[in-house]
Amino acid sequence: MSSNASTWTTERLERLKIGFEAGWSCREIAVDIGVSRNAVIGKLSRLNLTREGEPRPPARKKNATERTRREPKPRQQYRLLQALYDGSQPATVDDPIPGTHCCSLFELTEARCRWPINTPGADDFCFCGNTPAAGLPYCPGHSRLAYRPGSRQRVAQG
Repeated sequence: MSSNASTWTTERLERLKIGFEAGWSCREIAVDIGVSRNAVIGKLSRLNLTREGEPRPPARKKNATERTRREPKPRQQYRLLQALYDGSQPATVDDPIPGTHCCSLFELTEARCRWPINTPGADDFCFCGNTPAAGLPYCPGHSRLAYRPGSRQRVAQG
């Protein structure tokens, strides 16, 4: 005997039909019967019980401010990085990054650089903890290490 046969007893089918005719939502019917919402939806579909006569709410039109799209993340990050590199002389990879604000994972917040220092699991493992650059997870020094311009190989177009 399959599990579906025991799920839909005669009593549950009657309660399903009564709830459906009363206009209950599938969630309300499911709670009343003691089955999942998806089980109710599937059974209603198999019984060809539909609510076609119910009017659907009209689609809400978007106003002008909702229609304007926000800038996609990659473009926004590009602008942030461009400002980071244009704002000062480019630092070389060998320039030391001050690490006076080191913090543990539990002390890490959005207002602290998330660059890992040392190997995870080591006794002296920590995060940089310096103030991050605006909109980025790392301080300016570690952002220059993480987001180096031209670090990806360019594919020749032909």
